[in-house]
Amino acid sequence: MEPEEKNPESKYGDPRKFDPTFKGPIYNRGCTDILCCILFILALLGYFAVGILAWSQGDPRKVLYPTDSKGQFCGQVGSPLEKKPLLFYFNILKCASPLVLLEFQCPTTQICVERCPDKFMTLVKALRKEDDREYYKQFCKEGVDMTKVITRRCLPALETLKGGVVVVGNKTTFTDDRGQNINATDLLEASKKSNVVVEARAVAMRIFEDYTQSWHWILLGLVIAMLVSLMFILLLRCLAGVMVWVMIIMVVIVIGYGIFHCYMQYASLKGQAGSDVTIKDLGLQTDFSVYLQIQQTWLAFMIILCIVEVVIILLLIFLRKRLLIAIALIKEASKAIGHVMSSLFYPLLTFALLSLVIAYWGITAVFLSTSNEPVYKVFNTTECMYSRDTCNPETFNSSNITTECPDAECLFAFYGGETLYHKYLILFQFYNLFLFFWCANFVTALGQVTLAGAFASYYWAFKKPDDIPAFPVFNSLGRALRYHTGSLAFGSLILAIVQVIRVILEYLDQKLKGAQNKCAKFLLSCLKCCFWCLEKFIKFLNRNAYIMVAIYGKNFCTSAKDAFFLLMRNIIRVAVLDKVTDFLLFLGKLLIVGIVGICSFFFFTGKIKIVEDAAPSLNYYWVPILTVVFGAYLIAHGFFSVYAMCVDTLFLCFLEDLERNDGTADRPYFMPERLLSILKKSNEGVKTVD
Repeated sequence: MEPEEKNPESKYGDPRKFDPTFKGPIYNRGCTDILCCILFILALLGYFAVGILAWSQGDPRKVLYPTDSKGQFCGQVGSPLEKKPLLFYFNILKCASPLVLLEFQCPTTQICVERCPDKFMTLVKALRKEDDREYYKQFCKEGVDMTKVITRRCLPALETLKGGVVVVGNKTTFTDDRGQNINATDLLEASKKSNVVVEARAVAMRIFEDYTQSWHWILLGLVIAMLVSLMFILLLRCLAGVMVWVMIIMVVIVIGYGIFHCYMQYASLKGQAGSDVTIKDLGLQTDFSVYLQIQQTWLAFMIILCIVEVVIILLLIFLRKRLLIAIALIKEASKAIGHVMSSLFYPLLTFALLSLVIAYWGITAVFLSTSNEPVYKVFNTTECMYSRDTCNPETFNSSNITTECPDAECLFAFYGGETLYHKYLILFQFYNLFLFFWCANFVTALGQVTLAGAFASYYWAFKKPDDIPAFPVFNSLGRALRYHTGSLAFGSLILAIVQVIRVILEYLDQKLKGAQNKCAKFLLSCLKCCFWCLEKFIKFLNRNAYIMVAIYGKNFCTSAKDAFFLLMRNIIRVAVLDKVTDFLLFLGKLLIVGIVGICSFFFFTGKIKIVEDAAPSLNYYWVPILTVVFGAYLIAHGFFSVYAMCVDTLFLCFLEDLERNDGTADRPYFMPERLLSILKKSNEGVKTVD
């Protein structure tokens, strides 16, 4: 057979040439992208140094406990204030100051108390009776009637009567200890300002409480999701064709049930008082269950699900002729996984490594954000030249500030610092985020290269399973770590840079939301869209580049170029086979998430009578539901990523097989009979093992 002529005008390179010695992944290879490997190792060492520094300086108690004017933690176990978990403001009116939003601290004396006051009293009134005087001592100054606790803070319980009249303790005004009349409306404004800086923590604390109440049920839900995913994969291995059609039908049914449930909820709220309020009028509520009591929420859910249902049905109609080809490719992937069963358990390693990366990033971020020192400032009611200056509470009473400003106090203002470490704290946070993206992408890339090497060994084995090497996954993992750590770090670095830029753009977008510059907003929106597309393209290119790295052992740039040119030379087949298969696998993940999500919804909302008593009492029942749904998607994605990587690897090998070979006795195809028959090709005088 004459060698094929080289085409000098080929835009995307020349097709692969026949090589009788090529039998799959090359074992005689060398290290690639060594400089990037060294850079990655140095970056990891720096990451560990930042973590150690943060853990030595940080104090997570600042997130969990309120802080009084002396910087002490209210309610901390083992401290003198252990039995005083609540924070009481001396003068809530001072919380209306803009300084609250700037310094995240209300400029008034704050103390830790055992319980909030439940009596309306002034100092003059308290001095008349001994009982009142003893009660008043707990708070030093007058309390307010019917107070409530928000994030362990005592705030006045204000009510709005018909006509918009604001009252506190059934009074529109009250007299303070200086004899001045104070309107309840002023209290309302002050409460709102003070509540702004603590509302987020209130939600976080409630969510944290929900997790402490439901974590074991969440864990059980994730285990069920893992079992369902594993069972689905095993059924797909044995009955690929049947399971794909079952999967398609079930997805349509599950989404249809979601539409029906949303409609029933929408209909049941019709005519109920307050259900016709719009989400815009309702505004931001920390009790998210309020949104489920209005019709517009369920109408929005129903519209979204209807759109998803219509899109899926239309895609299935237009792709009906290509589904058979995609199903055949999935069957071949099922067969490959059957011969490389250890590949199904590799996602557990990826999941463990990603969990480690996420945990390290989260803990480091918390310690960095709480590694500031308490800063005290001078607060006063009269004019004073030292106002808002930093001070030392231990030496404040003996300083000349108290002489010149008798009413001045040295109070805790916020957490900060003037040291070199505190000045560059924001850079440490940025470095923590960047390394998180880099490490997470590296772990994902390691899994892709490992699985690609294993499945390529299966495809290029002419007599299957006799020619498949022993322990293909373990051998592929060893090759990836030994020779290609630098290439994995290179591809992960490019993706991490793009992801960090996207985070910065999102941050700028939040800052410019209140701006009036339409041009800046438009430009920012365009940049966000461009970098989103760039990230998707890089992920696609990296994935195929890693397959080439696993097979040929070349550096990242060469592998990326070879993979891109190979795909572009076969762009029609890429659109017909690869993307349709990805769509079917996505439907499988959607089905698993839908099943687990519906079951968790009925359990945590107490709609299953058999286990109604076992369901935990929660602030937000959507917290465990969303956690289970998100976790189920990650688990399903982990299992189906094996299938997806298998399909992509077999697809690239399949394209190379078509270029290298022609089906003759000297150059037989390595693809199985099933794919040969679909492409209307055959091996002349040679029978492949199917």
